[in-house]
Formats: sequence, C-alpha cells, structure tokens
Amino acid sequence: MIDKKDFRKKLAEGFGRNQILILLLAGILLLILTMPERKKEEGESRMLSSGEAEKEYETQGEYVEMLEARLEEILSQIDGAGEVSVMITFQSSAEKVVEKDSEKNSETVTETDSQGGTRTTRNESRREEAVYSEGGGEGQEPYISKELSPKVEGVVVIAPGGDNAVVAKNITESVQALFGIDTHKIRIVKGRREA
Repeated sequence: MIDKKDFRKKLAEGFGRNQILILLLAGILLLILTMPERKKEEGESRMLSSGEAEKEYETQGEYVEMLEARLEEILSQIDGAGEVSVMITFQSSAEKVVEKDSEKNSETVTETDSQGGTRTTRNESRREEAVYSEGGGEGQEPYISKELSPKVEGVVVIAPGGDNAVVAKNITESVQALFGIDTHKIRIVKGRREA
C-alpha cells in the first residue's frame, strides 16, 4: 500500500508546488469567468418565456404588442392601479448577429537602404466572410449566432390610480425592475376611471 507522504512527495517532485498552484488557480479562474454568463442568459430567457412560448416574431410591431400586453397585464394587478394602458418605445430595432469566419494576415517587410539604414514595415489585413447555413442551395441564408432584443427607451403608463403617489411609485419600480431604465424615462399618467 502507498503511504500518503510518499505519494505527496512523488507528486511534488513530478509537478512542483508552483505548477500545482498555477493549475489550481487557473481552474478557479475559469469557473469564475463562466458563472456570470449563465446567469445573464437565464435572466434574458426567463423575461421572454413566461406566459408566452418562446417564438420568433415576424415583425418588431408584433414583439412590441406582446410586450405591451404583458406589461399591462402585470401592472393592472398592482393594488389601486386599475386597468392600465401602456406604450413602450425602443432605442433601436432588434438586431441579428451573423456568424462570420475571419482570417487575419500579417506580413513583415524589412528594407535596407544604400546608406545602411533599415526600415521594418508590418502590413496587416483582415478578411471576414459570412457563414451560411447548410443545405440551402441558391437561397442560402446567413447563420444567425444570436439575436439581440431591442433596448427599451421609455415607457408611458396610463392608469386610473396614477395620481396616487404609492401606486405611481409601485408602477415605476416595477417597470424599472423589468426593463432597467431610469425613472425619468418612465411616465405615469392618471387615466379615466371606467364605469
């Protein structure tokens, strides 16, 4: 049977303490770097998936209508808000990121002049080419690596209880939590009470 001291001694001789420490730190660093990405992706998918099946919308207008309807449904449940109407504006439209193959070429040229001086010139070029999905024939479409949802610019909420400070605060904090926008980009307006 192998003694623990002998095993540790042989292990230390083979790798060295510094190498083992570097491997351990590199492993911990890799774990830390991958953790935030997972949380971010889970948060984005949760925002879109509750209540609606994850589906792609044909137009940005359909996406906006779905988002406004869901926000109206949620805000109408706030005590004292009443039946709300919502309008959402965006900074830009949705963006599709196309996967690209890139090739980088680098060339170094050294020149010597008649007086013995030298000059080194480095030329770099980069070429990118879109990656296309397989099996398409003539109508191939580029491979979309990810699709970025449009960023919310502002929200207007019309609510019968909009003049109540507590209700307005609850609505504002809810919209901030959902879209991460500043309070000056959220407007709560008192609406008509429905009879």
